[in-house]
Amino acid sequence: MQFLVLLVGIIILLVLIIKVKMNTFVSLIVTSIIVALLLGMNPADIATSIKNGIGSSLGELAIVFGFGAMIGRLVSNAGGSYRIAKTLIDKFGKKRLQIAIVVASFIIGMSLFFEVGLVLLIPIVFAVALEADVPLLYLGLSMAAALSATQGFLPPQPAPTAVATALNANIGQVLLVGIIVAIPCVIVAGPLFTKLAQW
Repeated sequence: MQFLVLLVGIIILLVLIIKVKMNTFVSLIVTSIIVALLLGMNPADIATSIKNGIGSSLGELAIVFGFGAMIGRLVSNAGGSYRIAKTLIDKFGKKRLQIAIVVASFIIGMSLFFEVGLVLLIPIVFAVALEADVPLLYLGLSMAAALSATQGFLPPQPAPTAVATALNANIGQVLLVGIIVAIPCVIVAGPLFTKLAQW
């Protein structure tokens, strides 16, 4: 029953976002209320449950995004972003900038949480795109693909580590297989997809 309600909730969320074109945040709230009612939750407790759920999620990210934004601003104001952008362009050339972004994002993604990596890399990607005069999404998608792949496939990130622990798998082997799987995923979802999307 609970799985069926979850499935209905996902369908409602997709319909609200894709078909109705409702704001994503509002769609999430509406779907949360509907799912809570379908699960038999007391209507008086729904608002508190949503508040606690959103609060606990945002609470973990507030410090990361707050300080990350300040660090990004300091790096940008000090000319660090420009320097990094210039170095990447000089070393890799405009034609291979996506490879540079993918490599940097992959390395950072292996050691940092997705949110932290995102906050650190966005100012650099902006600066590189501006300096090289290329579309932001051309580099941004490659960055997001590399960060996402590391979070999904490579220990010591929480999700793959939890899966490996639950299955009693060897962490070293999971990391090795994860790298083998992650590299083609990044290539397809990043550089290859941006080239196909231009057609």
